[in-house]
Amino acid sequence: MSEPLVLGIETSCDETGVGIVRGHTLLADAVATSVDEHARFGGVIPEVAARAHLEAMVPALRRACDEAGIALHDVDAIAVTSGPGLVGALLVGVAAAKALSLALDKPLYGVNHLAAHVAVDRLEHGPLPQPAIAMLVSGGHSSLLRVDDVAYAVTQLGQTLDDAAGEAFDKVARILGLGFPGGPAIDLAARAGDPAAIAFPRGLTAAHDLETHRFDYSFSGLKTAVARWVEHAERDGRSIPVADVAASFQEAVVDVLTRKALDACTREGIEHLIIGGGVAANSRLRALVTERAARVGVTVRIPAPRLCTDNGAMVASLGAHLVASGIAPSELAFPADSSMPIDVVRV
Repeated sequence: MSEPLVLGIETSCDETGVGIVRGHTLLADAVATSVDEHARFGGVIPEVAARAHLEAMVPALRRACDEAGIALHDVDAIAVTSGPGLVGALLVGVAAAKALSLALDKPLYGVNHLAAHVAVDRLEHGPLPQPAIAMLVSGGHSSLLRVDDVAYAVTQLGQTLDDAAGEAFDKVARILGLGFPGGPAIDLAARAGDPAAIAFPRGLTAAHDLETHRFDYSFSGLKTAVARWVEHAERDGRSIPVADVAASFQEAVVDVLTRKALDACTREGIEHLIIGGGVAANSRLRALVTERAARVGVTVRIPAPRLCTDNGAMVASLGAHLVASGIAPSELAFPADSSMPIDVVRV
């Protein structure tokens, strides 16, 4: 039996993604982003994102099919992000996927956005190691997961208690006047700075925090510390060393992310770490986690930066794995769930 040909649709935030995957092979990855429309607001506006998905959906579907050299009726199954995410944005993708499923008479899988960020690594590095620790870092999520099988056995070990890492990047970039989105801007500015210039705090790393929040993250205090440092410097009449502030802030974030992820590997006795989500494209995070993991004998798998941000390929990859694993498709009445828990891989 040939490997399943799966079409994936992603609309959880501000990217309209349509991907086509056969087994572990990526055939097409069409992405349309509305980030420029949100930039003047300094963050994603849900209604703007939903309207942009409506406009981009059909062109993205056509572009993906053209790139893969297939017709829509050639696919074996359809997968769509049903949560978590912005509910208005999710509804656009879910409605489009249901319409295609009915029109083409193809099975439909409503899948978890976070699990898809894990599954996308199959497209670059082959079958996922079982078990593995996964660290997902993006604008809305900072999570540590134990993944025994991404089709049905995902356990949350820790999560952000307030600001996610990507959210903190956006807010600090705004403080420094670097624009939106903040992740790439901070990464670029930090390359000219000294990461040890300012001793910013590392949230939830004190001994008393580790007793109850060993694998949880908190970046709200760090964001506030940056804001206060800049405020005091301006009040004293000093110029702001943007590169040093960016580098010191970035180092605090990636230090905590990598430290807790590798601690989870050690505690669980797992030698494989998978990293996904938009912040996984950060150059300093990729360098530091690779360096530290080598010291403790952990193998790190990080997809190419273009596969770290939201895309349809990751949804198609998870869908292909579900089909190959014999998982039954979703009932057509499944909802868009903005707070979908991570242990629910398929609705």
